[in-house]
Amino acid sequence: MNRDDMTLLVRRALHEVAPEADLDRLAPTADLRETLALDSLDFQQFVELLSERTGRRVDEDDYPYLTTLADTVTYLSA
Repeated sequence: MNRDDMTLLVRRALHEVAPEADLDRLAPTADLRETLALDSLDFQQFVELLSERTGRRVDEDDYPYLTTLADTVTYLSA
């Protein structure tokens, strides 16, 4: 999966967790939790969606790599 595909996958997961968010205005370096007002349950759902769709296990120790859209795409593309 290339970076563009991964970015789309991450954006779709974010849309499911925060359907009211304007993701078109989300800067790649904006803090996802802060900008989208994700609480811990929303973030956990986001992580689960990413794991299911990429087939990659995301442990709690890896959460700091999911801070921004750009960080998340880089982490999942590695």
